[in-house]
Amino acid sequence: MTETLSSDELRDFRRLAGIMVPASEEFGVPGADDEVIFADIVASVGRDLDAVRQALALLRESAGGNFAGMADEEAEAVAMAFLGEDGPLIRALGRVVLQCYYRDDRVFRSIGREPRPPFPKGHVLPQGDWSLLEQQKGRARMWRDLDGFGG
Repeated sequence: MTETLSSDELRDFRRLAGIMVPASEEFGVPGADDEVIFADIVASVGRDLDAVRQALALLRESAGGNFAGMADEEAEAVAMAFLGEDGPLIRALGRVVLQCYYRDDRVFRSIGREPRPPFPKGHVLPQGDWSLLEQQKGRARMWRDLDGFGG
């Protein structure tokens, strides 16, 4: 059986996701609290489950125990102060929310991209200046040869 977030954690997380990435009528995109996007976020927590759970516990504590039930302005102030902290728990929250948000087809279209895999059609990249790599070609190896096969 796969571990998941509790109903209280889900409520807090959804509200936080909506504050992190709010919907925009101007750009025609949903927020990260959109039903489809949030379902993807929850399904994709994976290896970050413990970090997300710890972060949500800290958020709930800084909100006096009821982040989901706070008034909008107060919840946004608490969330912004919380997200302003740097650390692995906050980075895990950001990673989980943003990876799912930017793979949503509606969001992808809003940034002018066709929502499709890169192959088989591929994406055309402008040709770069390969001469910039010349200085790297003559450089000494920077790794250790642990198995005797270092070319």
